[in-house]
Amino acid sequence: MTKSELIAHVAEASGITKAQAAAAVNAVLDGITNALKNGGDVRLPGFGNFSVNHRPARTGRNPRTGETIKIPAKNMAKFKAGKELQNALN
Repeated sequence: MTKSELIAHVAEASGITKAQAAAAVNAVLDGITNALKNGGDVRLPGFGNFSVNHRPARTGRNPRTGETIKIPAKNMAKFKAGKELQNALN
C-alpha cells in the first residue's frame, strides 16, 4: 500500500475528503518522525512500537577491492509489531 492509497482508504473509511485525510496522515507521520528525532518512542497499543536504534561506528570491507572502510555511526528507526497485529497476520 502506498501513501496515496492509505490516504484514499482513510478518506473512505472516515467519510472525509482526501485533502483532510492527507492532512491527518501527514500529521500522524510528522508526529512519529518528531518523536523519534527527539529520542523518544511511539507506542501504539495493539499495533506496535517505533523506537530509535543506535548503530555504532565500525569498520567494513569493500567486497570488490578488499579495502578497509570506515562506516559511520547512525541512528535507525526500528518497528516492533504488537501482539494484535501479529495475530491478525497469522
